[in-house]
Amino acid sequence: MGMSRRQLLGVGAAGSAALLVGTSAVSSSRFRAPRWSHDPFTLGVASGDPTPDGMVLWTRLAPDPFAPDGSGGSGRSPVTVDYQVAEDEAFTRVVRSGEAVATRESAHSVHPEIHGLAPDRWYYYRFRAGSVISPVGRTRTAPAAGARPDRLRFVFASCQAWSDGYYTAYDHIADEDLDLVVHLGDYIYEDAVSGQRTGRWVESHLRPEARDLAGYRLRYALSKVEAPLQRAHARFPWLVTMDDHEVDDNWASGSSGLDLDIDVLPAVFRRRRAAAMRAMYEHQPLRLTQRPSGTRVHLHRRYSHGDLAEITMLDTRQYRTRQASLNGDLTTHRRQRRAADRTILGAAQREWFLDGLAHSDARWQIIGNQVVMGQTDHDPGPAISVSTDAWDGYVAERDTLLATAADRGVRNLVVITGDRHENYAADLRRDYADPDSAVVGSEFTGTSVTSGGDGVDVYDHGRRLLAANPDLKFFNAQRGYVRVEVDRQLWRNDFRVVPYVTRPGAPVLTRATYVVRDGEPGVIEAWRPDRATDSEPELDLDDLAQPSESIR
Repeated sequence: MGMSRRQLLGVGAAGSAALLVGTSAVSSSRFRAPRWSHDPFTLGVASGDPTPDGMVLWTRLAPDPFAPDGSGGSGRSPVTVDYQVAEDEAFTRVVRSGEAVATRESAHSVHPEIHGLAPDRWYYYRFRAGSVISPVGRTRTAPAAGARPDRLRFVFASCQAWSDGYYTAYDHIADEDLDLVVHLGDYIYEDAVSGQRTGRWVESHLRPEARDLAGYRLRYALSKVEAPLQRAHARFPWLVTMDDHEVDDNWASGSSGLDLDIDVLPAVFRRRRAAAMRAMYEHQPLRLTQRPSGTRVHLHRRYSHGDLAEITMLDTRQYRTRQASLNGDLTTHRRQRRAADRTILGAAQREWFLDGLAHSDARWQIIGNQVVMGQTDHDPGPAISVSTDAWDGYVAERDTLLATAADRGVRNLVVITGDRHENYAADLRRDYADPDSAVVGSEFTGTSVTSGGDGVDVYDHGRRLLAANPDLKFFNAQRGYVRVEVDRQLWRNDFRVVPYVTRPGAPVLTRATYVVRDGEPGVIEAWRPDRATDSEPELDLDDLAQPSESIR
């Protein structure tokens, strides 16, 4: 039988027990937990960044997650947190155990990094603080380097403004059969929360816009107490990054977004950004290599799934040139948008990215990307109007990346994107100034989990986009997530949507399915009803992998 949550975790099973402050080894002393008056694991557990022999685990001790000072109510003293990793949910076959020290300076969060596990298999983990045992999480290691896995299943999600709706999508994500969850940013929203979300009153100290460390910590706590999100974190390992709302809407490198003139108050934004980065690390399953140093955090990295797929997580915020404008006419801004010295990645990250494309043997190159890469013209007439916060504001760099991928013979380039609160399926073209240039890849943009409220299927804005952008094959503006299954012949992309988020309990539907064939850049419609229904056909991936006019 498994231990109850109130039983003590035995420490000393297979594997050495290292004492950590979050992740870093310190002395051999143990720090006694206080006598908890409330459950310290109110924010759940999580795992992330799997490798063939391990992953990083995460939890934060927060018996009072909404304490106004952002401390989580764990006091000032360090607490030793024990952890176990086992082959079974009952923890009768423990394979790794150890200790981590949760300190007030790190909001009593811990990030133990696990090594020495078998590749490509599921494990279970849990924590103990004093006499209280956390919920059990499930995670898995990546396939071994050089392995030939048959498939990869994952979902990607983004944009979950707490005040805009319920996190019902995560309940459905938790019920999926997946290897991984990829989160592409806007995990929190920094802006003010006003009034009352249906079913939960917002305390006054949670309402102001987050600008300091306490404010950002409270924003994460507000999201992380949600049961659906906790379920999805506990069910699968995650790859996480950030976009803009983790700091400030539309921020760019050293420049703030819309509400602060960085030329007047640069130090204010530096302090704000440092606080936001610190809070993000404290609340996500990130490794020591992602621990912030002041205003900087190293988020671009790769996940390899044997020789089948490689996911490259980009960072399109920290190193970019400030936007030419947020929205503007291409004629007015054409020269600036196309300037060779404008960058969305920064020189170092760009070279790292291109070098990875050149040396990877993976069949599928998957790019985890925050803002839309393909051209998105908002004017169906002869003029072109684009958002310069996206890659449309950094045309020369986009053209260089797409051309280099084509010239280096990247077999299957597929970009997954968040930000827009809309679902897109689109071809990626080598040079958007030349409508006859080659299609070199595919891009799937996923909608928001909640941001924007209930959403709609297609409306006038979507019809204009479809009319203005021949490379855009699908548009939808409901809420949800994107489910992906990749094998050696085919990428299957299911747009999963919920009909409402302003009240709980929404069902999930597959709105449309698009595929990409191995060695054939561009998206192909596989199934798309006239409108979302309660059922969908069973699609045979082997049939879809064969050329067929019926699914074009």
